[in-house]
Amino acid sequence: MTHVEDELSSQPECWIRAAQRAAVHADALPAAGERVAIVGCGTSFFMAQAAAVLRERSGQGETDAFAASEFPAGRSYDRVVALTRSGTTTEVLELLGRLRGHTRTTAVTADPRTPVMRSADEVVVLDFADERSVVQTRFATTALTLLRAHLGLHGDAVVADARTALDTPLPEGLVGCAQFTFLGRGWTVGLANEAALKMREASLAWTESYPAMEYRHGPISVTTRGTATWMLGEAPEGLAEQVRGTGGLWVGGGLDPLAELVRAQRLAVAVAAARGLDPDRPRHLTRSVILGD
Repeated sequence: MTHVEDELSSQPECWIRAAQRAAVHADALPAAGERVAIVGCGTSFFMAQAAAVLRERSGQGETDAFAASEFPAGRSYDRVVALTRSGTTTEVLELLGRLRGHTRTTAVTADPRTPVMRSADEVVVLDFADERSVVQTRFATTALTLLRAHLGLHGDAVVADARTALDTPLPEGLVGCAQFTFLGRGWTVGLANEAALKMREASLAWTESYPAMEYRHGPISVTTRGTATWMLGEAPEGLAEQVRGTGGLWVGGGLDPLAELVRAQRLAVAVAAARGLDPDRPRHLTRSVILGD
C-alpha cells in the first residue's frame, strides 16, 4: 500500500478527531461577524475556497479566499487564516510576516516544529493528520472538517459517508477514461478544483474543473465517449442527461461532497496504478515549496 492510500483511508477517524477539537480551538478560529480571508497554496488554497463559501453562506461574515501569493495588498480584514500542512511554504510565511502587527492571523498546520509556529498569532496543530506523502489527502480534508465543525456544519453522517466512499467500488469503466472533469456549486467548487488537482498530481491525467453552471459554456465540448464528468454535490437540472447525451460517463455525487472528494482521491490512485505510476512520487513535485532568495 502506498503512503497516499494509507493516509486517505484514515480520513474518517481524522475527521472525528478534528470535529472534537473544534470547540477547543474556537478562540483561534474566526468569530461570527469578523471579516476574514482564508489563504493557502495548492490543495490548501482549494480548501480555503470551500471554507470561505461555507462561512459566508452560513451568515458568519464576509469571507474571501486567496492563493497566498495573490493576497491583495492594502485590503483590510479582521483575521487571516492560513492553511499550511508543512508550515514551511514560502508564500504563506512571507504573507504572515507582512501581516504581523496589522492583522490578526491564525495558522492551521500539521507540524509543530516548523516556522509557521512563530509566524502566526495563533496556531491550530492537527498533527494526527500529518502525512508522509507529497500528494495531500487527509490533512486537507481534516482542516476543512475543523472549519466545518466550527461553523456547526459537520455531523456523524459526513463520517459515515466517508466510510462508504472508502468501501464502495468505483463506477465501472471510470478508471479507463481518458479525460476527467469535476464540477461543483458554491462551496464544492473548491472541492472540484482539488479533485482535479489530485488526478493531475497522482496520475498525470487530463483533468479539468469548473463551476457546474459554467460547464455548458464551452467545456462540455470536450465530453464524449471515453471521458467522465463527476459532480460533487447537487447537479443543476438537466445536466446529467446532457452529459449522457454526449456519450460521456456521468458520475453523480450522492454522498456528502467531502466524502465524494475521498472517492476522487481513490480514483487518482487507481488511475495511477493502471498507468504504472507511483502516486507517492509525483512528477516535479515536493512536499513543500520553499523558494530561495
